[in-house]
Amino acid sequence: MSDKLLVEKDGDVAVIRLNDPKTMNAITSDLATEFKEAIEAAAGSSRAILLASGERAFCSGANLSGGTVEPGDPNADAGGALEKHFNPLMMAIRDSAVPIVSAVRGAAAGVGSSISLSADMIVAGKSAYFMLAFARIGLVPDGGATWLLTRAAGRARAMEMMLLAEKIPAEKALDWGLVNRVVEDDKIDETAMELAQRLARGPQPSLRLIRKQAWLAADGSFAEVLQAERDHQRDAGRSADFKEGVSAFLEKRAAKFGG
Repeated sequence: MSDKLLVEKDGDVAVIRLNDPKTMNAITSDLATEFKEAIEAAAGSSRAILLASGERAFCSGANLSGGTVEPGDPNADAGGALEKHFNPLMMAIRDSAVPIVSAVRGAAAGVGSSISLSADMIVAGKSAYFMLAFARIGLVPDGGATWLLTRAAGRARAMEMMLLAEKIPAEKALDWGLVNRVVEDDKIDETAMELAQRLARGPQPSLRLIRKQAWLAADGSFAEVLQAERDHQRDAGRSADFKEGVSAFLEKRAAKFGG
């Protein structure tokens, strides 16, 4: 793994940190693949994942320097890297077996916006802003941004963000329903870690199935969601965590979930 992506453990939480301050954590195709592999590995060895960065920015988007696609080439395929590298990363986030929290400071631009906003819970510092500047360079939003924004903020606000390519500061992002918390910059990682640790202590079979239901609910029919809830309730009801949760409730004590 390159030094542009750092992975460490804090108890049951895996911290995956973007670490390329010179480019404000711009992501190359190779780094996108590393990122995907890190998420998949962390989901198999941890109970929650925290996506973080250094001081300057969360992620300034895809790294356009030294690209293999020549702008304006009628035979080029600017979507090729998405299909091979970036879309698998986004699917790894969606399909994670454990909850994911993102800690956003500074810029979350382009696919960086998509990555940060696809987490289950998003903590933004007051310096944070979200921007989809694709229209400024003649491209379209990617990383699932169209889907994520439309469902989180509604079509009109999603259109505003995508068509005007303006910065959406943290407080507006909170008002739009794009993030869960806005805190002082020196509290970003602490607040995000507190949430991640809380999720890591939770009933893992239940949280995994809740994630599946939430993603299905955003795109499926009411009947499909009802059936998924029925099937997932069966699976969750067979878990040791359900037995512990009920016992703790009846005994009026805090539950100790084992996963």
